Amino acid sequence: MNPRRKKRLTIVVSILTGLAVVAGLVLYALSQNIDLFYKPSEIHHGKEDTGLKAQIGQRLRVGGLVVPESVKRDEKSLKVSFRLADMKMPISFDPNEPMITIKYDGILPDLFREGQGIVANGKLAEGFIIEASEVLAKHDENYMPKELADDAGEKHAKPEYTKEQLESKN
Repeated sequence: MNPRRKKRLTIVVSILTGLAVVAGLVLYALSQNIDLFYKPSEIHHGKEDTGLKAQIGQRLRVGGLVVPESVKRDEKSLKVSFRLADMKMPISFDPNEPMITIKYDGILPDLFREGQGIVANGKLAEGFIIEASEVLAKHDENYMPKELADDAGEKHAKPEYTKEQLESKN
C-alpha cells in the first residue's frame, strides 16, 4: 500500500472512530435525562409487558388519580404530600390497590384537586415515595395525558371513596 492511501485510510478510520465516540457519548447523556412513564401499580409490580421495575433514585414520570382525603399540606411551607392510585374503569376502591405517595415542595397547579388526574415528574425514593420536581394537572375536561387516557379508557369519572375505605387503606 502506498503512503498516500495509508494516510487517507488512517484519516478516514480516525474520523469514523471519533464520530462513534461522539454518538456514544450523546446517547449516554440522553439516557440520563429520559423520564419513563409509570402507573402506581407498575411501580409496585413492574411494567406489564417487560416486567421492568423502577429503581430507587431513577427519574420517572408517574400518572394517576389523586386519592380523596390524602392531600396533606405543611402549614409553614409549600410542602405537600398526597397519594396516587391507578385510573381504572369502573372506578372502585380496593384496599389492596397499589398506591404511591408523592411529596412535592412548590406551588401546585390551580386545577389540582382530589380525584383529579395528574402527572408528576420526579425521582423514586424509598418505600414507593416519589419526590416530585413538577406536578401537572389536566387543563380542561377534554384533555388527559395519552398514557392516562389509555389506562382509563373512554369513560373517565371521578372516583367515589368513603372515609372508612380510606382509613382502612392507611
